[in-house]
Amino acid sequence: MSDPNESDQGIPAPEGPTDIIETEYEIGQDNITRQIGPFGLDIHNPVFAISGLMVVAFVLITLAFQEAAGGVFNDLRVWLTSSFDWFFLAAGNIFVLLCVFLIVSPLGKVRIGGKDASPDYSYSGWFAMLFAAGMGIGLMFYGVSEPISHYSSSFADNAGTPESWAPLAGAPGDETEARHLGMAATIFHWGLHPWAIYAVVALALALFAYNKGLPLTMRSIFYPIFGERVWGWTGHIIDILAVFATLFGLATSLGLGAEQANAGLNHVFGLPVNDFSKVLLIVAITGVALVSVVAGLDAGVKRLSEINMVLAALLLLFVIVVGPTLAIISGFFTNLWEYAKYLPELSNPFGRTDDNFRQGWTSFYWAWWISWSPFVGMFIARISRGRTVREFITAVLIVPSIVSVLWMTTFGGTAISQIVNDGYQVVADAPLELKLFAMLEAMPLQAISSFIAIVLVIVFFVTSSDSGSLVIDTITAGGKVDAPVPQRVFWACFEGLVAIALLLGGGLGALQAASVSTGFPFTIVLLLACFAIIKGLRSEPR
Repeated sequence: MSDPNESDQGIPAPEGPTDIIETEYEIGQDNITRQIGPFGLDIHNPVFAISGLMVVAFVLITLAFQEAAGGVFNDLRVWLTSSFDWFFLAAGNIFVLLCVFLIVSPLGKVRIGGKDASPDYSYSGWFAMLFAAGMGIGLMFYGVSEPISHYSSSFADNAGTPESWAPLAGAPGDETEARHLGMAATIFHWGLHPWAIYAVVALALALFAYNKGLPLTMRSIFYPIFGERVWGWTGHIIDILAVFATLFGLATSLGLGAEQANAGLNHVFGLPVNDFSKVLLIVAITGVALVSVVAGLDAGVKRLSEINMVLAALLLLFVIVVGPTLAIISGFFTNLWEYAKYLPELSNPFGRTDDNFRQGWTSFYWAWWISWSPFVGMFIARISRGRTVREFITAVLIVPSIVSVLWMTTFGGTAISQIVNDGYQVVADAPLELKLFAMLEAMPLQAISSFIAIVLVIVFFVTSSDSGSLVIDTITAGGKVDAPVPQRVFWACFEGLVAIALLLGGGLGALQAASVSTGFPFTIVLLLACFAIIKGLRSEPR
């Protein structure tokens, strides 16, 4: 029998459009059935069929009943984040603690792919793909807006209107404390916790695919728990959940990207801000993503990720140089310290954080990261063969977190400095999607920097779409990493359609509801995966 991660040279082509030829791949003592169906699709039935039909139905129903769908989505988001905020926060803490344990434990010596495996990518290429796929659009959208939001609410008088709130109950009116708390709260959402979620999924997938010889799909993680049942309906349900979590997590990011790209193009070129423009942007960028998807991981995704990193580094360096340079450099270390100081309170599921902060921000973020985790985790797993567990966890957990701190300090800190020191209220009053461009407008060369920011949003948009398509394709093909091109095209198109449906059927609230609704059941899946990781690593030679 052939390796499940290699092409099937011995499978004959279908004789007609309705022919389906079944083949089996032996994996240890287990068999998985794949089918070559119409149009050359290599599907893992019933995951592909059920996922595909449900996605098509979701798009049609949401577009047909946009107003009703918007209300349902918003009510669902509020109920989940208010009822299960403690659950999301507790789960996030478990993921961080597991990662820290693996770094210091002897289990960290295990090498992904076996003791003789060597890395497929250099550190620079590895970091570029890892970071671009992980949270690119989010950093662009929230890099300025979130620090300002937390700073403003912490600085306000909490005895005021119901909208006045703060991440932690403190001394309102203390500008320095508000700045520190605002940056600590922002970094909390973009630091160790989200990357720990990604690291858990990525390590589990890499371990069971490259060390145990199982297919690169979510069901394989649970073989130590469910045994042979992972090849039946238990596994089918896990993979279908992974498909929907990935699809809706991506749709949220694509929706945010469309909102910000539309706002930026309006700001620089006067493009109207309306649903038609956003839909047109999603269609156009999905088309670019299709080209990258067809080109594959090395030719498409890797090159776009490296372009992304160069553009992001240029924009970051520009703001550091022309902005409050010394304040940014000193603020980086101050913010790291404040993050560490406030981390126990911010991450306490039953602590004294404000309900709006815990439910409206943290619960949404954790659900969003968890819904992204099959996508980002599988993508990181595919590019991380040859690294030790300790090297892998350290890189995935620490390096991107440090970069996130630098990014938030640079963009958020600069915007706060403009408000406090320069009295520049434009950036404070601008809508969320325009805050980045409002900040850049107060700097030299604002036309050039704003244009680079727009390009960066679009390229982050593309890298999320194309790498997400490759991941969903792998799941629905039963772990095969080189499924046919038409199958990749199908998922790339429907990622765009789901984002369009959610934008038209409720806007940002609907996008957030989609992430939360799929992130909640998948949190349970990831908690089980923690047990499977420990069990799998203990059976490996070190």
